[in-house]
Amino acid sequence: QVQLVESGGGLVQPGGSLRLSCTTSGFTFSAYSMSWYRRPPGKEREWVATTNSGEGDTDYYANSVKGRFTISRDNAKNTLYLQMNSLKPEDTAVYYCKASQHWGQGTQVTVSS
Repeated sequence: QVQLVESGGGLVQPGGSLRLSCTTSGFTFSAYSMSWYRRPPGKEREWVATTNSGEGDTDYYANSVKGRFTISRDNAKNTLYLQMNSLKPEDTAVYYCKASQHWGQGTQVTVSS
């Protein structure tokens, strides 16, 4: 049974940082491209970043987060990460990880003073 569990969300001030984690099980994590998405309040879910399965492959970012967010993975721990720096109020959203057609339950990130 595929499981993806996000954690690390919370309330942070503008300019602050958070690191999200997505712990996975039930599939061969190292073989899959992994992505982060987010759903801002009142909006549709949007893609944030993708990391492919091959070592050294390029990571991909939405323009809105490029240069501020970093996606990474630890294949030994079956875990995906999203380091978020220089956070802005518009980054407020529920953040989800995705593997193939499988989604986690999401973790709330709120950026506010």
